[in-house]
Amino acid sequence: METPVPIDHPEHWTMHFDVSLNLDGAGAGVYFISPKGDKLCYVLRIHFWASHNATKYEAALHGLHIAIELIVKRLMVYGDSALMINQLNKDWSFTSEKMDAYYAEIRKLEGKFYGIEYLHVVQADNQVADELSKLGSTRAKVLARVFI
Repeated sequence: METPVPIDHPEHWTMHFDVSLNLDGAGAGVYFISPKGDKLCYVLRIHFWASHNATKYEAALHGLHIAIELIVKRLMVYGDSALMINQLNKDWSFTSEKMDAYYAEIRKLEGKFYGIEYLHVVQADNQVADELSKLGSTRAKVLARVFI
């Protein structure tokens, strides 16, 4: 059995996520920073109608799937939705069956990590993910160093 590692251990990756909804559609941005400082940017273009909260959960789910593919084992997840972060930290309950389904999917993925923590960040400190999400929702051209 592996010895527990503190959540602020230097092997932790960080993930920021945000969403954008407008008349053109919905998009999400996911931004990773590796323990060595490498940065990975992802734009998600969501091709179905979803509420703002559902879109936030879609962004987090996709981010966790990407982290699993990257073989990340320790992850600090930052989002600017106090509602969602408090729900994921089990501080607040759900009032929607659909949100409960998203929550259950995220909980399933958590088993792929040795450590995961959800932290609320103010929007001003989530600018990279915010800009990426706008690229997704406006269907704008994406730079070569950004994954879609």
